[in-house]
Amino acid sequence: MTATGTDIVGLDRIAVNEAVRVVDLAKDSDWQRDTPCAGWDLRRLVAHMTAQHRGFAAAARGVGQEAAHWREPQDMSEPARTHREAAAEALAAFAEPGALEREFALPELGRSFPGFQAVAFHFVDYVVHAWDVAAALGVRLDLTDEALGAALAVARLVPADAEYRAPGSAFAPALEVPEDTGPLEETLRLLGRSPEAWPTPA
Repeated sequence: MTATGTDIVGLDRIAVNEAVRVVDLAKDSDWQRDTPCAGWDLRRLVAHMTAQHRGFAAAARGVGQEAAHWREPQDMSEPARTHREAAAEALAAFAEPGALEREFALPELGRSFPGFQAVAFHFVDYVVHAWDVAAALGVRLDLTDEALGAALAVARLVPADAEYRAPGSAFAPALEVPEDTGPLEETLRLLGRSPEAWPTPA
């Protein structure tokens, strides 16, 4: 998805750590807030994020085809802690020697992908989900220019096929990208988000 010389694991760590940071900002009264993910409140979004971390960790270790690894936790009474632990699990799995040389089974996308490409998917997903949480909470997202540029490069390569973009699929249909759009906003629009509907602090 991006150049093979890219430190995709390092970039993924930046995105995941930022997602953990913004989730950790949520107070008890915030978990019922609406999010840019239609129909999902913040608790449900973080449950999805938690499941994705655990599923990708399993995929990195060669057992991603087992559906149990991708299920949302039944107990989300402590969403931030549960998400933080799952994020650490994913980061540890990606950092294991040889992880990027393996095939990752990703049932949501219907097949397996080379490790580098799978981690690129996880990376751009967590740039977007970090923004989802920040938008729901009305807080600033803090990502490096390198991470934002790499996320845009991945987003531009996500297929537009219906199997990837239909309702319930991994990505929403792309929206039009106005001229002079910044890298985060372009990434969001290419993956179906409307940043203007969810303003966050600059």
